Amino acid sequence: MRIGIMSDSHGNTMAVDQAIKKAGQVDVWLHAGDLIQDAEYLSIVTGKEVVHVAGNCDWPQNSVPEEILIEKAGHKIFLSHGHNYGVKRGNSDYYRAALAKGADVAIYGHTHVAEIDEKKNCLMINPGSVSHPRDGQAQSFMVLNFQGQEIKVEHFHI
Repeated sequence: MRIGIMSDSHGNTMAVDQAIKKAGQVDVWLHAGDLIQDAEYLSIVTGKEVVHVAGNCDWPQNSVPEEILIEKAGHKIFLSHGHNYGVKRGNSDYYRAALAKGADVAIYGHTHVAEIDEKKNCLMINPGSVSHPRDGQAQSFMVLNFQGQEIKVEHFHI
């Protein structure tokens, strides 16, 4: 199973389109917030399931959760924008929350900086910003490729 991950698209549907094209075959997409409308656009243009959460720029949004725990490919994935866990100061609080929820994969955004952090019992993923990166790198997104219990993370720049 291949799961596409993006965050912080901020209305840049051209960047979303580029990510879709570059990702290749994806079974489901996860959007870690900022902007909900982009996640809805992603669903329309791909025809795929898109699981998404509200970010700090989506407030107030009562119909979309700020965090969610889902199961895909035998893994529990905790998805949140991350702003409620202070991820700009580091991912330690988010890591503890993910473990408390029983997740073995935790995905967040908000920082606009891509990160793959293989902590004990939980793979922490920030795909960066598909629209406005803050790390001097190109716009980015990621794809999780699940092969049994093994997870391969593919990091793409557009």
